[in-house]
Amino acid sequence: MRYQPINSDLFIKNRKNFMAQMKPNSLAVFNSNDTYPIGADSTIPFQQDRNIYYLSGVDQEESVLVLFPDAPHEKHREILFLTETNEHIAVWEGEKLTKEKAFETSGVKTVYWLKDFHKVLHELMAQSETVYINTNEHYRANVETETREARFNKWLLEKYPAHSVAKSNPILQRLRSVKDQLEIDVMQQACNITEKGFRRILNFVKPGVWEYEIEAEFMHEFLRNRSRGFAYTPIVASGQNANVLHYIENKMQCKEGELILLDVGAEYANYASDMSRTIPVSGKFSKRQKEVYNKINQIKKDATKMLVPGTDWASYHKEVGKMATSAFLDLGILDKADVQNENPDWPAYKKYFMHGTSHNIGLDTHDYGLLHEPMVANQVFTVEPGVYLPEEGFGIRLEDDVVIQEKGEPINLMKNIPIEADEIEELMNS
Repeated sequence: MRYQPINSDLFIKNRKNFMAQMKPNSLAVFNSNDTYPIGADSTIPFQQDRNIYYLSGVDQEESVLVLFPDAPHEKHREILFLTETNEHIAVWEGEKLTKEKAFETSGVKTVYWLKDFHKVLHELMAQSETVYINTNEHYRANVETETREARFNKWLLEKYPAHSVAKSNPILQRLRSVKDQLEIDVMQQACNITEKGFRRILNFVKPGVWEYEIEAEFMHEFLRNRSRGFAYTPIVASGQNANVLHYIENKMQCKEGELILLDVGAEYANYASDMSRTIPVSGKFSKRQKEVYNKINQIKKDATKMLVPGTDWASYHKEVGKMATSAFLDLGILDKADVQNENPDWPAYKKYFMHGTSHNIGLDTHDYGLLHEPMVANQVFTVEPGVYLPEEGFGIRLEDDVVIQEKGEPINLMKNIPIEADEIEELMNS
């Protein structure tokens, strides 16, 4: 992989934490993602399943991790299965992990070739009573494709119907929602790469550029800093396009006087960053644009201070809604009658700020997290208030990634990325 190796201590610790919560005499199986076809002999570039990566650091297709902490033989308590590499594969596809390299990456001592998987698994299943299966239970998941993991789970439950079945997901939801310092360091690297991309485009944007050219400038900077590219499909939305929340076409020309809403983030070592900034095409905000911009920026600052241990996610969103209501009244976007007559289930401010303020971020842009439980230290959240004004021809969203601390305000991983309106104008005109 192009990223610098991550210390295997992270994956050793992750497996230890996971196995500590497994039932007695149980084993868990994790599969890599498929390589998905496009057509003919073309495929989508491979991306690893986040859970097997979290537990092993292995970033290779056709890999399987088995955890069996109560296995009679110590060597079978952690096992990696990999595709056996050879000279032909090395010539055509590049080198794959050797057993030695797999140990360096993951800290797993027992590595078998994938051809032995069914034979070894049969032995282990005879020694165990419960099997943990890996399923995607993220609250936003909508999976229509049968994944490699889903096919395996179907086969496993048919082959071994007498075993008790447990879910890996609840354990992973809890573990992945709280980041190790090594993970935070990697996420900081992703944010630093995003900063480089943003500073690059501040010197590039001017009337007449195209949204896709801005996207290309980000990609150039991301790739040259060891990122695979965008952590998610980028949004480069000028003018009215900013009022479409998930505008991803990035196909329009940017005109003088417009604002550009940028929602982009680099990935690094499979970890995501998620940044939103809004900048003036001509390098200077109008008086009205800056007035609205500064209000959204203040909401972001005030909302960020609320991200402390013990905060309830749902209550936090309600409080941010009150901030937005007050700001929109000041800006003349809402009037008192709008607020007095609002539907409590869809407050008046939602007409102009209809999305949530924060989500967990980590290996996934919308990462696993227990949103029904109070926030705890070392969770990483976005903070992203916005306002969308079709009548005025612009939308504004500002977003940073922050780490909750044991005490005090969270640490902003994007603190070095320009956000103040005056600084953005200064940089764009320097």
